[in-house]
Amino acid sequence: MPKKEKIQEMFDGIAPSYDRLNHLMSLNVDRLWRRYALKEIVDGSVQQILDVACGTGDSTIAVAKAAAPGSRVVGADISEGMMALVMEKAAHEGVHDRIRLQVADGENLPFPEGSFHRVTCAFGIRNFEHKDLGLKEFFRVLKPSGKAVILELSVPRNKVLRALYDLYFLHILPWVGGKISGDKAAYRYLPASVHAFPPPEAFCAMMREAGFGEVRCTTLTFGLCRMYVGRKI
Repeated sequence: MPKKEKIQEMFDGIAPSYDRLNHLMSLNVDRLWRRYALKEIVDGSVQQILDVACGTGDSTIAVAKAAAPGSRVVGADISEGMMALVMEKAAHEGVHDRIRLQVADGENLPFPEGSFHRVTCAFGIRNFEHKDLGLKEFFRVLKPSGKAVILELSVPRNKVLRALYDLYFLHILPWVGGKISGDKAAYRYLPASVHAFPPPEAFCAMMREAGFGEVRCTTLTFGLCRMYVGRKI
């Protein structure tokens, strides 16, 4: 089975427990990271915003709540199982009328060129089989001067923090995740995918190669997460 289909199947399977385990995986500070990213995503004007690899919609809903009235937020993901949870959560937060969902592959987005003021992707691009193609698609669907805002888990560079990180993510998390979700393999894959993600300098270079200008990387929470921002100039 191709990698993309395996990823889709895996996320469909862990969807019911994903929110709980995602907070566990991020040590429950992912909400803070999303709020930090919102400062780059919303600007007070009426915007068209695309949330790629939206999963169960935490970022999609946060963006919809923060965006100006009249804005439209599209959540896109290859996993229908994950997205099945989005609108119920959005209705609870009172923003379901601002959100539209689209089953879509982040490496081949079904939107015309120049459709969005912002493209965001929170903790999803590491699962792309071809990250360079995903970045080119982000660039293509952005309007001129639009921004891509990407959050991704990362490995701390401090040796002590790295040792604690590896203990938690490579040993404790797979065991806990397996107990809760029933899929220990998925929670071995997720930490491994963070380790396999390109270093910040390399990922910034990939963004520039995709066409982005003004590329920058911000380190959050001692390197547990990084935010990448690039503009379509």
